[in-house]
Parts: sequence; structure tokens; C-alpha cells
Amino acid sequence: MLRKKSNARLDEDICVHIFTASAGMVGVCITVIGIFQVITTLRREGTLGDDLLAINAILYLATTILSYWALRTRNQRRNLLLEKVIDILFLVALTFTTVVAGVITWAMTFT
Repeated sequence: MLRKKSNARLDEDICVHIFTASAGMVGVCITVIGIFQVITTLRREGTLGDDLLAINAILYLATTILSYWALRTRNQRRNLLLEKVIDILFLVALTFTTVVAGVITWAMTFT
């Protein structure tokens, strides 16, 4: 019984961390999109980077919303399912962040 409560507490703790990290990453993506808009206006050429960052922000927003839902739900089965989906989506968003950083670097270097 004690182990079950400990695991539930750990899952909730992880959910809180993913919630705050995802919310912060939405802000980061939006900030970089703004910076990108200034750069592309000055250079008078568009890039794919800001579009990819917008998709990335949406992935982080979905992770944030699902994390909030997992923190608020009392149904144990739903909570476990949400946590699996959240973990996968958060890792996909982090991987996509790295890919976008590479695309932005490549675009800025070769244009």
C-alpha cells in the first residue's frame, strides 16, 4: 500500500515538472518566433523556421494541457493513460525542438 502511494506521488511530481517545463517552452517558442520575424523582415526573406517553431509551440501546449488534465483527474486508469501520452508527447516535442534548432542553424548559415 505504501509503495502504491509512493508511485502515485512520484507520477504526480513528474506531471508537475512536465507541466511547468512545457508551459515555459511554449513561451520560449513564441519568443523565438518573434525574434525570427524581426530577422526575416530585415533580411527580406522568409524561412521555414518560424513555421516549425509554431508547430513546436502547439506540441508543448498540448503537453501542458494534458498535464493539467492529469493533475486534475481522480480516475486512476485515465491518469495512467494520460501520463503515458504526456511522456511520449513531451519527448516528441523535445526532439522536434532539437530538429528545429538544426533547421534554423542550417537556414541561417547557408542563406
